[in-house]
Order: sequence, then structure tokens, then C-alpha cells
Amino acid sequence: MRKTLRELAQLVGGEVVGDENIVITGASGIKEACQGDITFLANPKYSPLLTTTGASAVITSRDASSPTKAIIRVENPSLAFAKVISLIAPDDIKHPKGIHPTAVLGKNVKLGCDVALGPYVVVDDDVWIGDKTIIYSGSFIGKSSKIGDSVLIYPNVSIRERITIGNRVIIHSGAVIGSDGFGFVTAENKHYKIPQVGVVEICDDVEIGANVTIDRARFDKTVVGKGTKIDNLVHIAHNVIIQENCFIVAQVGISGSTVIGNNVILAGQAGLVGHITIGDNAVVTAQSGVSKSVPANTMVSGYPARPFMTSQRINACIQNLPKLFNLVKELKNKIEELQAKLAEKVKNG
Repeated sequence: MRKTLRELAQLVGGEVVGDENIVITGASGIKEACQGDITFLANPKYSPLLTTTGASAVITSRDASSPTKAIIRVENPSLAFAKVISLIAPDDIKHPKGIHPTAVLGKNVKLGCDVALGPYVVVDDDVWIGDKTIIYSGSFIGKSSKIGDSVLIYPNVSIRERITIGNRVIIHSGAVIGSDGFGFVTAENKHYKIPQVGVVEICDDVEIGANVTIDRARFDKTVVGKGTKIDNLVHIAHNVIIQENCFIVAQVGISGSTVIGNNVILAGQAGLVGHITIGDNAVVTAQSGVSKSVPANTMVSGYPARPFMTSQRINACIQNLPKLFNLVKELKNKIEELQAKLAEKVKNG
């Protein structure tokens, strides 16, 4: 594919500074790019790379400038570059089409227009699947579940009974939606299973990563709100409510009945106890252990999680512990010397 810089600027709604007739034939990262490529710069701390990159042009923020490179100025360089990648990168993925002969369909299954079921897909009784939904090989759809339009389900996904999946949802390989919540009662040194009879509701435009597990509710429903994006290897326990447009990053664990507000970011390996609330726009940094509710519009970090600046001050103090230890040891020695001199002086009258 060959596009001029002017054509790409029109695609992303940007302003060209430099030669708008430069021909772009590829796209790459700013360090790896070579002649003919376009790249992007979203973080100002990498601005020195503008003078060293081999790219023919760079997508930048509105306030950026470059004496050596043609640039396209936009409001959001990352989003603009994603649009360019979609145009330039070859789309060679061939999704399944039609119903494969080995697919197994139960009773009263309703399929929309242009549904595709790959080899060995199993669809249980009373399932409804919307228009243009694609289900790859080896996946299972449980009884009385409902899957919306234009959903993409990759191989070996398990969707249990009575689960609702919205429109334009993407579910990656190995995900399990609607597994039993971890509920037991102990009596006389035995663990008795508590029935998990609720459901899971996945709203529109959600993306669920590989090997994610989302447990069904004990009674009501576990919910993942519209536009939320979930990375690989995340566990969401029973009765968790995640509202809209959240980022849940790899290896996060959310315990039961926790409520996550809108636009929340849970960074990698964060762990949340149950029955707490994370307010709108909150950020939980990587590997934080959250043991109590987090107010809206705040950032917390550490274990246990504290306000971010408090955690940073504590970490700074910890870094100084060797110096403090030596200082205390030195002061102790001086005190002992003074005490010895004072005792000698008292003894000698």
C-alpha cells in the first residue's frame, strides 16, 4: 500500500508540517522504523528520538515540532497511528464462514444472519446467537445463553448456561465465562459447596483476554460494563460489578461482590478483597493489594494500597533504611561513650 502524507493526514484529521507529498509504504515503532515508514510519538520524554528515527514521517501531538522530519500533528497520536496501521497492515485473517459439519447444535437454537460456527463448536439447547457472530473451533455455548451481534469468540472458549453476551464483544482463547463462584461453608471439618445459581452479563463492546475467568453470581449476576477491556489471565469472582470503560490489566484478581466504577484502571497483578467499592476514574497501580474502598478520582499503590504520594514517601523512607540504621548505630555508640564518661566522672567525684 502506498499513501502520501497528505492522504494519511486526511484520514486521521491531522496537520502536515513538512513535505506532504512524501510516500508512505509501511508503519513501525519509532526505534525500528526505516525509510518509507511512518511512526508516532505520544510521550514527550521520547522527543530526542525524532532526530534519530529512520522513519520518513512521524505522527505527533499538536504542540510538537521537528527540524528534520515531516510530521502530522494530531490531538491523539496513539489513536491516529492505530488508524494508519489499520489502513496499511494487510488483513490476512480468514475467519470461519458458515456452519461446519462437525458443529453440534442443540434443540431450539436460534441463529442470526451470517453466523459462523467452526469445527467442533457445541451449542446447547435454547441458545440465541445474533447476526454476524463468529465462533471458532472447540468452543462451548451453554444452555439458554444469549450472544449478541458481531461477536468474535476465539477457539476453546467456554460460555456456561444462562450467560448473556452483548454486541461486538471479543473473547480470546481459553476464557471461561460463568464458572461457579468460589463458595463453600465449613461444618464438622468438611467443606460443603454453596450452589451458584446466578448469571454473568457481558455488555456491549467488551474485550476479554485469553484465559480470563469470570464467575457466575451466587444469586443475581456478575456484570462487566460496556466498553471495558480485560487483559489475559484475569480472575473476576462472583457478584462483581464492573461498570463502563474500565481497563483490567493482566493477572488482576477481584474478589466477590466488589463494585468497580466507571473508567477505572486496575494495573497488572493488583489484588482486591471482596465487598469494597472502587470509585469512578480511580487508578490502582501494579501489584497493589487493595483491602478497603478507594474514593473516586484517586490513585493508590502498595500493599496495603495507600494514596499514591503516601506510598511513594513510605518507599523513599524504606530506601533510606541502611543509612538510618548506620546513623542509629553511630548515635548509640556515642551515647554509650557519653554515659561511660559521665559514670567515670561521678565515680571520681
